Amino acid sequence: MQDSQQPANTIEALVYKASLKQDVYQKTYDTFQQFKRLIKEIVDTNKAGVKAANPKIAFSYEDQGEFEITLKFGGDVLIFLMHTNIFEFPRDHEVMKTTYIKDSPNRSYCGMITIFNFLADSFNYNRLSDVGYMIGRIFINKDLHYFIEGKREIGMLYNNFQTAVITHESVRQLIESAMLYTLNFDLLTPPYENMKEVSVAEIQSVLENLPMRTGKRLGYRFTADTDPGN
Repeated sequence: MQDSQQPANTIEALVYKASLKQDVYQKTYDTFQQFKRLIKEIVDTNKAGVKAANPKIAFSYEDQGEFEITLKFGGDVLIFLMHTNIFEFPRDHEVMKTTYIKDSPNRSYCGMITIFNFLADSFNYNRLSDVGYMIGRIFINKDLHYFIEGKREIGMLYNNFQTAVITHESVRQLIESAMLYTLNFDLLTPPYENMKEVSVAEIQSVLENLPMRTGKRLGYRFTADTDPGN
């Protein structure tokens, strides 16, 4: 059924919408499998060289199941997650104002892959109170066009929904851009005023388990995605 045709009845509407969402889900799932294959390829291809340069540098991946993969490099961890549901952009979203969507509204239905950044030590030392940051989320539609909302290198480079298409090379670029952003996103000392007081219970907990809450920007304002100085 074309976008210009409205479903004639409830059953037709059910079939149309469900079929559309299944199509988008499959395209997103296939894309996530590309992410998995390329993350593995990047690690397998470069791990020996990294270890030769410095044996102490961590560089590995873990396939955590159908919808999750973890990439560990240096002191950082990137977690890639595929959401199993299909989303549509809000009506006031900039994407909805483009001719690409206005010409074919069902292009606005997308699957979503999210990228989170954590400190490796948060997992190594089981610091459950540590925080991570969403650095990007990738939206993929039925035609394998994609749009990214994200931080700096990620969001600003991949935001043309009309022309950006998922390919082997574009997935590789997305992974490498996420890694580059993470490497440049350094851990900063929390403001002194936020750290100068500590309770007896908190210091005992620190001494026992080293769970002092840590994050790359903990205590700092995390500015808007499109802020070049972010």
